[in-house]
Amino acid sequence: MTKRTLAFLAILMSSCILVHAQAPAGATGQCKDGTYSTAKAKSGACSGHKGVQTWYATTSPASAPSSPAPAAGTGPAAATSSATTSRPAPTSGASAMPSQPAAGGGPGQVWVNTSTKVYHCTGDRYYGKTKKGAYMSESEAVAQGARPDAGKSCPK
Repeated sequence: MTKRTLAFLAILMSSCILVHAQAPAGATGQCKDGTYSTAKAKSGACSGHKGVQTWYATTSPASAPSSPAPAAGTGPAAATSSATTSRPAPTSGASAMPSQPAAGGGPGQVWVNTSTKVYHCTGDRYYGKTKKGAYMSESEAVAQGARPDAGKSCPK
């Protein structure tokens, strides 16, 4: 190998390390649109994001460690570019749901997804977590044209 080829390989390897260093903590894979996934399983992890580009997780969901390591033969060397935390979210398609509910809410309040006009009750997995939404009473939500998730009103 020539000195020029070796220098190119050294630069390539160091840039690959930098790409992986920018992945958010807990990321299990990178989608083809550049966003990162924290899904436990590769199947469906990047639906709505053009599919999985690189999968970092190496174990099955039942035995997955709390911080996944890149799988051999994958990772930054295979990547050319979600982190939803380090890149802007795509303007179309689904994006990752926030892990913590929005501030507010509480007894008697529902979370209305203002994009879909569907409301979610306290304890629902989407309560306070959709990308766009607001807390309000169930009667206010119905008055504004929202419908209950899965057609079920909230328990009183």
